[in-house]
Amino acid sequence: MERAFQTALWLLQPGVVFILGDVFDEGKWSSSQAWADDVGRFWKIFRHPPHVQLRAVAGNHDIGFHYQMNTYKIKRFEKVFNPERLFSWKGINFCVPGTQSPADSTGGPWLISCPCLSFVMVNSVALEGDGCDICSGAEAELLEISHRLNCSREQEHRPQECGDGQQLPASAPILLQHFPLYRRNDANCSGEDAAPPDEKYTPFKERYDALSQEASRKLLWWLRPRLVLSGHTHSACEVLHGAGVLEVSVPSFSWRNRNNPSFIMGSITPTEYALAKCYLPCEDTVLTTYCMAAGGLVLLTLVHAGLVASPFHFGWNMLRKFKTT
Repeated sequence: MERAFQTALWLLQPGVVFILGDVFDEGKWSSSQAWADDVGRFWKIFRHPPHVQLRAVAGNHDIGFHYQMNTYKIKRFEKVFNPERLFSWKGINFCVPGTQSPADSTGGPWLISCPCLSFVMVNSVALEGDGCDICSGAEAELLEISHRLNCSREQEHRPQECGDGQQLPASAPILLQHFPLYRRNDANCSGEDAAPPDEKYTPFKERYDALSQEASRKLLWWLRPRLVLSGHTHSACEVLHGAGVLEVSVPSFSWRNRNNPSFIMGSITPTEYALAKCYLPCEDTVLTTYCMAAGGLVLLTLVHAGLVASPFHFGWNMLRKFKTT
């Protein structure tokens, strides 16, 4: 994983990297010391130059499912991955510095913007819809972001209630979250990194495998995104929601979860976007290569020690014997 990430940084030169949740495996259970150890290991693997922004949304393995989530776990996660409420982006070739809207400790969404683009990062674990304090705070922030986005779309005839605050880009935002929007299953997903056939038709459980229908409708209605990027399922899928909004479920980046991990490389403008999938080497290919290389080294060592005849010498003797006969 470390080699894959560092190679991708060097080769593709991205301006920003988004991780769609489940940064850690046992973050929801980790003690303070275990959490600190995991964070140190993460930054070793995903180290990056100062001009590259790395942002992460929370997943259920980071802060727990709704019944395990609490303010302490959310703050602990945000302290590592979102230390500033207001920050600028630099190094994006089509943007100048922008801002992130303030957020509180409810684990609600963040609105990241520059004069060209807006990205809304949502804590989808908090969209349970049961009225808990964290959930209510997250929905309140979503409504505030929705209001700001709607005002940005009315720049020529700006309503009085929009005020004179900083305007956001008029382009529709891109939604980033861990849980995918509601879908029945992965039956309509295709591709070599889609769910295996024996899992495709397994019904998704709302609020566990995907967001509820209600939460999904709210996100699409309030934010009106042009693209949704999600994770959680470990498999790839592309789904068209109402009004033609494309959702791309990004597969796992870890060999632990699948044999052919991948990531998405995107090029985004205020009106268009282009996505390409980049694959890591298959785990079995890497293991086979390592085994063959190890076997070759062992053979060379034995030949050098005189314990095994050189294959070339053996082949030459066989050729000479064939010629003489």
